[in-house]
Amino acid sequence: MDKATFERGRQIRSSVLGKEYVDKAFAAADDFNRPLQELVTEYCWGAIWGREQLPRKTRSMLNLAMISALNRPHELKMHVKGALVNGVTPEEIREVLLQVAIYCGVPAAVDSFRVAREVLQEQQKEAGSKG
Repeated sequence: MDKATFERGRQIRSSVLGKEYVDKAFAAADDFNRPLQELVTEYCWGAIWGREQLPRKTRSMLNLAMISALNRPHELKMHVKGALVNGVTPEEIREVLLQVAIYCGVPAAVDSFRVAREVLQEQQKEAGSKG
């Protein structure tokens, strides 16, 4: 493992998904799945998200489309939250998911809209309780 890439990945992952989420993922890791947490943090978040050729907002929009196409609702929920952190607006999320409907199929988009709407409603509730 490249320690610098791993640490950069942990920092980026924490800033996008939340430090609490990342700390919880590592705390819950055991001998069986810890290597996956390390792999994802080093390569996905450090080696790829750590590249500067695309802004985080663009990477988030790409992830929303790809994860929707793969029909991975748990990951999508997490990445909708991260996309909002990275400056993707609800309107942009909607446009990404509409494009998913055309290129990946309506069922994928229907499920993705459902997940995104849930996240957006949670965010509104949280914002309302803070105000």
